[in-house]
Amino acid sequence: MSEVELKFILDEASPSELWARVRASKLAKGSPTTKTLRSIYLDTPDHALKKAGIALRLRRDGRRWVQTVKTGAELHGGLSQVGEVENPAPGGRACPEAIPDASVRDELLQRVNGAPLQPVCETVIKRSASELSLEDGTRAELAVDVGQIRAGGRSADLSEVEIELLEGSPTGLFEIAHVLFPDGGLRFSRLSKAARGYLLAEEGRIDLLLAPRKAEDVAIDPAEIVEHAARTVLRECLDQIATNVVVVRKLDDSEGPHQLRIGLRRLRSVFSVYAPVLESPEMTRLNDEARWIGQEVGKLRDLDVVTNDIVQREAGAHPDEPGLAALSSALSQQATQVRQRLRELLAGARVQAFLIDLTRFVETRGWLVPQDFGQTERLAEPVTKLAGQALGKRWKRVRKRARGIETLDTAQRHRLRKELKKLRYSVEFFSSLYQSKQVDPLLKRLKKLQTVFGDLNDAATAKALLPGTDASASDPAAQRAIGWTIGASQARAEHGWGGAKARWRKLKETRPFWK
Repeated sequence: MSEVELKFILDEASPSELWARVRASKLAKGSPTTKTLRSIYLDTPDHALKKAGIALRLRRDGRRWVQTVKTGAELHGGLSQVGEVENPAPGGRACPEAIPDASVRDELLQRVNGAPLQPVCETVIKRSASELSLEDGTRAELAVDVGQIRAGGRSADLSEVEIELLEGSPTGLFEIAHVLFPDGGLRFSRLSKAARGYLLAEEGRIDLLLAPRKAEDVAIDPAEIVEHAARTVLRECLDQIATNVVVVRKLDDSEGPHQLRIGLRRLRSVFSVYAPVLESPEMTRLNDEARWIGQEVGKLRDLDVVTNDIVQREAGAHPDEPGLAALSSALSQQATQVRQRLRELLAGARVQAFLIDLTRFVETRGWLVPQDFGQTERLAEPVTKLAGQALGKRWKRVRKRARGIETLDTAQRHRLRKELKKLRYSVEFFSSLYQSKQVDPLLKRLKKLQTVFGDLNDAATAKALLPGTDASASDPAAQRAIGWTIGASQARAEHGWGGAKARWRKLKETRPFWK
């Protein structure tokens, strides 16, 4: 049996507010039922089951005990999909030999290998639940869980919402989420209760540490078809975006906006690279939303770059220039205001709808276009074919933009910078399909050339942003510092540009590894 559910953390909305919305939505059949569930998670002393991706649970539900084994768990954007096998457990005693599914039973017994099973953690949850139904026949159970996770003498509170599919398509879960949470402020649940219990036992907390999330390498099997490869890369982008949305909302770390903007750009690059098979009205809409969010995040990111990377660099190098410190302080105050506005936006309904819809797009094949009869065939093509075509196309565009590189004006340099970034993302998306000794030379030289363009972009950002800052109209010393900073950043960029032609020549001479 497969369990499919959409999971959220209740940070801001209270359970009573949620149930009021359920009643107003007319989706529920009757009033919610409330009961207390006690669950005990078991494992061997060396956590052999956890290492194998297996969770063994004993749950007391009223007067009866149930043994549950969960396997093959996947959790992306709050959508949990896991194999589940249950059987009665008289007296609340674990009995692996009674697992009715032979393959699951044999796998668990092999992993346990005669070792004793002992409690790792337990949860005591007050669950309010009700069945919901949509007009298309989709049935789901809404469960609001409020309680504690306990392990190793520690305890932690948990408030979580689960929308479990009972009948119909998983798409219905996202429709329900839109109805029940229209105002924003949700967080996807990134861990199962079992994973939280292990974390509490081992590290004294029930959630992953909140920190800016960088892009991670994506392993694609050369034998994969295009659709499966696209989903793998899209999941990585979704996880980076969703995590950094929360980071920006909760932390002051300037790396958060940076990684959020990167995640949004990478997502749009995936859309572009896989457009031959994913092109659809929904992809176009999500791409537009990602662009809008990226522009809003960019307002804070640009301020952070100018303040932290440019003005503070000059202030440190020239402590005898007091206007630089004053300018840095004024920019920091301005960034605080911009950050607060961005946080309100990221916690709002539009961004939440984007995250829910992006998850639905990734996890329910939202790219399918019924009228496109050739799409199925294109989705089933080998990913290696698309990779060669996409990389060749990006490389051709870069070469075109780089013609006469020494004579490019500011606008032309900017367009080349964007093409180089798109090429790099594409190389990283497909790098696992090729040998690293083939990929690394091109990627290394590409990054060096991008550094030059990064300095150019920073200088352009400083020139555009600084004259409009709050400090520009009030403090003569700050006005002097603005001119100083713009001049210094322009000089730095032009000095780096002097080596751009040589770096481009080395990149151009690198053998395209996809040919």
